[in-house]
Amino acid sequence: MNKTAGLSAFQRERARKQHRKAAGPILDKALRLHQAGIAREAQALCLQVLENLPDHFDALHLLGLSKSDTGELVEAEAILQRALQVDPNSAELLSNLGVVQSDMGQIEKARASYEKAIALRPNSPVALNNLGNALLKLNLPERAIQAFDRALSYKPDYIDAVYNRGNALLLVRRLDEALQAFERVIQMKPLYALAHNAIGLTYLELKRFDEALTSFDQALRLKPDLPQAWANRGRAFVEIGNLQAAIDHFEKARAIAPEHETALLAQARLFILFGMLSEALDNCRRAARNNPRSVEALTLLGQCVAHQGKTEGAIKLFDHALALQPDNEGAIVRKIFALDFHPGAEFPEHQQVRKQWWVQIGSKIAKIAESRRQNVLDPDRRLTVGYVSGDFRDHSAALVFGPVLRNHDRAAIEVVCYACTSLRDKVTVEFQRGADKWVDAWRMSDDQLAEQILSDRIDILVDLSGFTGGNRLTVFARKPAPIQVTAWGHATGNGMPEIDYLFSDPVSTPAEVRHLFAEKVYDLPCLITIDAAPASVKPTFQPPCLANGYVTFGVFNRVDKISADAIRVWSQILKAVPQSKLTIKHGGLEDAAMRGLLAERFVAHGIPPETVQFLGSTIRLEHLAAYDAIDICLDPFPMNGGVSTWEALQLGVPVVAKLGNSNASRAAGAILCSVGLNEWVAKSEAQYIDIALKYASHPEYLGALRAELPARLLASASGNPKTYTRAVETAYRTFWREYCARMQASTAP
Repeated sequence: MNKTAGLSAFQRERARKQHRKAAGPILDKALRLHQAGIAREAQALCLQVLENLPDHFDALHLLGLSKSDTGELVEAEAILQRALQVDPNSAELLSNLGVVQSDMGQIEKARASYEKAIALRPNSPVALNNLGNALLKLNLPERAIQAFDRALSYKPDYIDAVYNRGNALLLVRRLDEALQAFERVIQMKPLYALAHNAIGLTYLELKRFDEALTSFDQALRLKPDLPQAWANRGRAFVEIGNLQAAIDHFEKARAIAPEHETALLAQARLFILFGMLSEALDNCRRAARNNPRSVEALTLLGQCVAHQGKTEGAIKLFDHALALQPDNEGAIVRKIFALDFHPGAEFPEHQQVRKQWWVQIGSKIAKIAESRRQNVLDPDRRLTVGYVSGDFRDHSAALVFGPVLRNHDRAAIEVVCYACTSLRDKVTVEFQRGADKWVDAWRMSDDQLAEQILSDRIDILVDLSGFTGGNRLTVFARKPAPIQVTAWGHATGNGMPEIDYLFSDPVSTPAEVRHLFAEKVYDLPCLITIDAAPASVKPTFQPPCLANGYVTFGVFNRVDKISADAIRVWSQILKAVPQSKLTIKHGGLEDAAMRGLLAERFVAHGIPPETVQFLGSTIRLEHLAAYDAIDICLDPFPMNGGVSTWEALQLGVPVVAKLGNSNASRAAGAILCSVGLNEWVAKSEAQYIDIALKYASHPEYLGALRAELPARLLASASGNPKTYTRAVETAYRTFWREYCARMQASTAP
C-alpha cells in the first residue's frame, strides 16, 4: 500500500516533496550500480523510489533500461511505455524504447519510436544511428545510409555510426566506400575486432581472398571467440576451394555460438553441395526460426524445400523473402529455378521473373562506354571468343559446352576461358590446356573482370551459366564485349537486354513465344549437344527385358525434377505394364530420408516398394554402364532432362518425353526431335502413357533401335559435336559480320 494513503492533501504534497528529495541520492546510486553492471540492485533501488512516486520519470526510465540489460524485454518495454506517458517529449526515452523494441524483433515499432525521437531532437546522433540500424533490419540500406550520414553530420567521430554505415554500404555493394568506412573505424579504435572482421568481409566480396583471411586473422587475435570471424573465414576457404578448412571453421563458429546465422547458413550450403539435404534443412529452419526476417535464411530454406520437390512451398518462401527485400538477387534467382519445376508456369511467367532480375539488379549496373572497346572491325578476321563459366570442371554442364570448345577451328576462333570457380579437377586441367588463354576470374571482382575482358579485346562473350552457381551476369550487364550470347549451361534466357543472342532451337523456343525474350533467339541444330560416350563404355544391343522377362524403366535425373504429376503418370505406366520395374538413379538418393520420401510418393499411388529401385552416386563410367539394365527411360516433367536424355540415347536407350510450355519443359523433346525420334515425344500425359505402353510391348523393336541409335546420333547435326560446332561458328561469324556492318554504317559520313 502507498505510504501516503489516508493523509490530507497538504500532507501528501509534503510527503511527495520529501520522497522526491530522497529519490535523488537513491537514483544516483542506482545509476552507478547500473553502469557497473549490478542490475538487480539498481532495479531494487528504482522500485524503492517508484513505491512512493509511481510516476517518477527517471526511475521508470532507468528501471526500463536495466530490465532491458537483463533480457526482460517485455517488462522493459512496458515500463518505458509508462515513462513515455509521464513525459511524451523525451527524445532519449523514445530512442531507448526503440532499442528495446528492436531487440524484441518489433522493427517497425522501433523505427516509429526513433522517428518520433528525431522529430523532437533532429540533431540527435544516437537516435539517427538507431534509426539507421532499424532501416538496415528492414532491408532498406540506402535509407539507412542517409540516417547514418545525418548522424555523422552532427558527430563526425561517432564510431558506431561510421561502423554501421560501412555495413549498409556493404549491403548495397558500394564496396570501396565500405572499406574506407571500416578503415576509418580502425583508425579511431585499432583494437576493434568487429571492424577487422568487417574489413575481411569486404575483401571477401571484392575477391581479395588473401587480404580477407589476414583481416579475419586479426579479428580473431583480438577476440578469439568471435563467431562471425570464424564463419566468414570459413566462407573465404569455400571461395578458394578448401572445403575441409571451411567445414572446420563453421564448426568452430557454432561451437562458440550454436545459433549463429552466418555459420548455420554457410554450413547449410556445404551440406547441399555434399547432398546432405536433411542436415541443410535443419540448419535453415533454425536460422529462419531465430530470425524470421532473414532473407538469406528464407531463401536457402526455399532452396532446400525445392530440392525435396516441393515447388509450391519453395516459391512461397522466395516470395516471402522478396516481400522483405525486392532486390535480393539470391531470392530472385532461386525463384527462377523453382519456376522451371512448376507445372503451371509457362513462357510468360519464366521470362517475367528474369525481367525482374534485370529491373532489380542488372539495370542498376553502369554500362561500359562503346568508345572504350578496341575491337578491329574486320568481318572476316579470326574472332576472339570469351567463355564465362563456373563449371569448367567435372559437371554435367561441362559435358554440354565442352565439345564445342574442344572442336573449335582454331584458325577461325581464339578461345579465352574465364573460370568463375576455384574448384578444380582433371576436367579443369583439360579445359585449361585446350584454351588459348585461361583467366582465373573467380579471383576478380566484377569491375576487374570487365576490365580484363576489355583488355583481352573479346569480340563475342558467351555466358555458359545462366543463373546457375558461379554465374557472372552482373559482368555481362556492364557489356564489356560488343556481342554477348547466352548458351548451353542454362540457356533459358536471362531477361537482359545487354545479352544480344540466345542459342536455342525451334522446339525448345517456338516462334510464337520469342517476342517474350529480351535476347534474339538464334537456332542451332539443337539446344545442346554432348560429347561422345567414353570409348570404354560399349552399349549392349540386347534390351534387358528379353533376359529379365519384364520391362525396366529408368529415370536418371535429379530428384527435384521428379514432380507429383510425373510420379502419378509413371505409376499408371508401372501398373499397366505387367511385372515392370523402375530404377531411379541420382546422387541425392544417398540420403536415406530422401529415398524414404520418394518411396512414399510411389506407395501413395499404389506402387509396392519393391517395384522401385534407388541408386545413388557413382563415377561416370559406372553411371553410364547402369543404362545397360534399362529398357526405356522416362523423362521427367515439367523440368526435363538434358544430359541424361543424350546419355540414354548414346547407349541405345530410347526416352519418352512430354512437351510443355517453357524452355525447361521442352529440352528432352527438342533432343529427340533433332535425331528423328519425334514419335517418342508426347504432347499430353495420355499420349506419354500410350508411347510407353506401346514400345514396352515391342522388345524386338527396342532391340533394333538400341543397335541403331548410337550411329544415328553421330550422323545427326545435333549429336555430332564437330558438326554442331561448325553451326556454332557459323552463328558467331554471322553475329560479327552484322555488328561490323552496323558499326561501319553508324560512322559513315
